[in-house]
Amino acid sequence: MPIPTTSKAWPKLAVALVCCLLLAACGAPAKRPDSGDAGTWNGRRIGVPPRANPALRQSIIARATREWEYFNRQTVVLRGSEESIPHVGTWEDDDTSSSERVAAYWRAAGKGGLNGMDCKQPWSAAFLSYVMQNAGVPDAQFRRDSAHWVYLAGMIDEADFPGRWFVPRRIADYSPRPGDLVCASRGFSRPATIGGYTSARALEGANLHCDLAVSRGGQTLDVIGGNVRNSVSRTTLELDGQGRLQPVRRRPWFLIMENRL
Repeated sequence: MPIPTTSKAWPKLAVALVCCLLLAACGAPAKRPDSGDAGTWNGRRIGVPPRANPALRQSIIARATREWEYFNRQTVVLRGSEESIPHVGTWEDDDTSSSERVAAYWRAAGKGGLNGMDCKQPWSAAFLSYVMQNAGVPDAQFRRDSAHWVYLAGMIDEADFPGRWFVPRRIADYSPRPGDLVCASRGFSRPATIGGYTSARALEGANLHCDLAVSRGGQTLDVIGGNVRNSVSRTTLELDGQGRLQPVRRRPWFLIMENRL
């Protein structure tokens, strides 16, 4: 059929064209900026994020800060290959109060009977278990345990589930922020990584240490962790110009768990 050329026909043609465009758009709806996934991990798509809950994120940070204050605010600075302790706080076995506080951490991790006098038992994972429990984080989102690899493996295994609060990020391409967990290997063992990625299986049984990021300013990140120099310590870490964690001999970082609340 020939296209009408009269001026009266053009309004009808325009309406028809608009309707066609609208129908085409209905067949392929535009993706909302907040409805997509948050990237991939080792080829697997990460699930859609949970509903934002900044109050709960802050509650996690506040709980860790409160424990740091309980142990008299010990501070550690890691700069290059140098480590300093500008302020020495209370240690795990200094007194009954400190020892019993560590016992509470152990109970949160399911290991009663241990306390701060058991100095050879690393309690950094128990500390984070206590922090998460008291901040209101359910076991389904953070598996409380005395070993870091247990909850980290769960987070990696379930990263493609929708609504996961913590998801894995590579050190090389993610800039940590308050609420995240920054993790390093401990001792001589090193979890296997390929291209900066690791797997739940590679973490099984590994000796690890994780700290909770609590503040950030300029090119530094402050983190709080348990069993750091025999106390709950706040450690200042260096970031590069892009906000990435800098390599540290005492903390060979290999993984960040992003807090998506």
